[in-house]
Amino acid sequence: QVQLVESGGGLVQAGGSLRLSCAPSGRTFSTNRMGWFRQAPGKERAFVAAIRWSLGTTYYAESVKGRFTISRDNAENTVYLQMMSLRPEDTAVYYCAAALNEKGAYDYWGQGTQVTVSS
Repeated sequence: QVQLVESGGGLVQAGGSLRLSCAPSGRTFSTNRMGWFRQAPGKERAFVAAIRWSLGTTYYAESVKGRFTISRDNAENTVYLQMMSLRPEDTAVYYCAAALNEKGAYDYWGQGTQVTVSS
């Protein structure tokens, strides 16, 4: 069974930075894409960023462009989300996800890590 384990969440003041990490545990698998999503209280889960594992191509939601950076470490099979210039509206539970295929739904999800940005 594949599990994705996120870490790095916490409480930070507006304007601060955090780095989230996500790594799989359990059975290994070949990843095509990995992404970060977030869910704020009372809202649906929303896309934040994604990266294609082989080429490193990245994609971002408009709301985080220029502030967040997604990256991967092939050797460690780990994906990171560097978040800078954080705003109170970035407060959410952040989820890591992995997809086996180039398109379509993500196959595996982490349990989430809380990010709280105080004003």
